[in-house]
Amino acid sequence: MTMTQTPTFHWISSFLEAAAAEQGAATNTQLAYGRDLKDFDVFLARHNHDFLSASRGEVEKYLIHCDAQGLAKSTRARRLSAIKQLYRFAFEEGLREDNPAIQFAGPGQDKRLPKILSVEEVDRLLDAARNSGRALSDQLRNTCLMELLYATGMRVSELVSLPVSAARGDPRLLLISGKGGKERLVPLSEPARDALAAWLVARDKADEAAQAKGKPPARFLFPSRGVTGYLTRHRFYLLIKEFAVAGGVAPEKVTPHTLRHAFATHLLANGADLRAIQTMLGHADVATTEIYTHVLEERLSDLVLERHPLAKDGKRSASGNTSSEGQ
Repeated sequence: MTMTQTPTFHWISSFLEAAAAEQGAATNTQLAYGRDLKDFDVFLARHNHDFLSASRGEVEKYLIHCDAQGLAKSTRARRLSAIKQLYRFAFEEGLREDNPAIQFAGPGQDKRLPKILSVEEVDRLLDAARNSGRALSDQLRNTCLMELLYATGMRVSELVSLPVSAARGDPRLLLISGKGGKERLVPLSEPARDALAAWLVARDKADEAAQAKGKPPARFLFPSRGVTGYLTRHRFYLLIKEFAVAGGVAPEKVTPHTLRHAFATHLLANGADLRAIQTMLGHADVATTEIYTHVLEERLSDLVLERHPLAKDGKRSASGNTSSEGQ
């Protein structure tokens, strides 16, 4: 008997490829997630839905279905994790306007806040990028990648696939086109503009040499000889891990996505408006951006607990309200 597949079945392979590139997901984890998502896909097909049309209600029905099957708690938790990560990927890539699985807490699972990089850690990553690479052109490219990512909060897929036309003319605003044809303008910092200008000189020189040998002109800001024509997200994931090691930053804390988190959190900490950050990140709903306010609350709470004189004299009671819970 052949299992019915939905029209959005291909989302699974795209998600698993991104998970391998951005999170370094182990093969066994990818296989397990693949099986879990195929099961969810079959369930949706039976109910005349797919990954695109499924609402919170369909996700809930599937979780009830898994529970009714008597699946182990760990299996149900993993399946929900796979679904949540798939929809986070779909949201970040512009395949969906929302995340129907975001509100579900799995068995024994807590809501996780984004990992945070301090300003000092970001500086160390930027310094490492400036000095990483066998040739000067590699260093200029690496610097440009990191400066643009931190200055704009772009998704990694948007960064690596930027057309070179978007970067011409020393732009003060960069036009970013996400999947689904949605465009947004983000301002460029002075260091990002300097890094972009320096990289363009080296990039254009290499492109002219390639054209002299009969190659077509490169369309992308970060060209590559691969199938896509631009630097892959997997290659960038490896690069950013190299910068972490060279800069003395814990590699497990550093992914392209944590730089996006750093962009938002550091702006918010310096008084930026939440709606402005929402626009620059390309979030359809401000509720998604509000996760960063919780991050700041947690950090401020930790600061009070560590630095406040009364926090050190053992007088804090369980009812002392020193945590950020409920805020």
